[in-house]
Amino acid sequence: MYHFFVEPGQIAGKVLTIEGTDAHHIRDVLRMKKGEAIEAVDGTGRIYTCRVSDFTEEAVVAEVEAVSEAASELPCPVTLYMGLPKFDKMELIIQKAVELGAAAVVPVACRRSVVKLDKKKEAGKLTRWEAIAEAAAKQSKRAVIPEIRPVMSFREAVAEAAEAGVVLMPYECAGNMARTREILAGIRPGQRVAVFIGPEGGFDPGEAALAEEAGAQVITLGSRILRTETAAITTLSILMYLLEGIS
Repeated sequence: MYHFFVEPGQIAGKVLTIEGTDAHHIRDVLRMKKGEAIEAVDGTGRIYTCRVSDFTEEAVVAEVEAVSEAASELPCPVTLYMGLPKFDKMELIIQKAVELGAAAVVPVACRRSVVKLDKKKEAGKLTRWEAIAEAAAKQSKRAVIPEIRPVMSFREAVAEAAEAGVVLMPYECAGNMARTREILAGIRPGQRVAVFIGPEGGFDPGEAALAEEAGAQVITLGSRILRTETAAITTLSILMYLLEGIS
């Protein structure tokens, strides 16, 4: 069943109205007919199972048949603080982070980041990244569209993440897999989790030290050196496996 996002104001009793590009997609790309079923999410955790009832010039109208609570979100909101990589890698990371349950992705300008963004370029990239996040959220039937935040400095990101319950930093210089397993197994439902992943060149030792001073727990992902996109996907996959379905 196709999955769409709507605002609460688009729902009036048993009538749900889909507008804009989604309406165009339903009518002109999917070529859906009256009576076909769709699913809509209002961003507050409710899923509306509907059937298309009418088409107007600018909207698709659907009749709500059932309302349920979404069960597709992790019990811990996970924010990925991603050391800014090359743009094709960032797009892949955002797509996979959304599919794996991240609540937000924050690009972070690190000392070893190859890519530098001025404000003009950043605005264009954010628009592109938000579109990728929305498409991935629809495909994976998320209850919300994860937030893609503006670029932060490493110091700003560390200060913000320090307010989370658990701050994780996979680091190639770290060891002790037993301790890493213990840290990950100790995460409990309701805790906010922040994950720091370095750019292509990894974290500068000063950045790792700054993060540890702010309360980050440096962990290992094993004895192999992973590419930045692999490290991000691996860490979020582990968290999804550990957190999925716990209460």
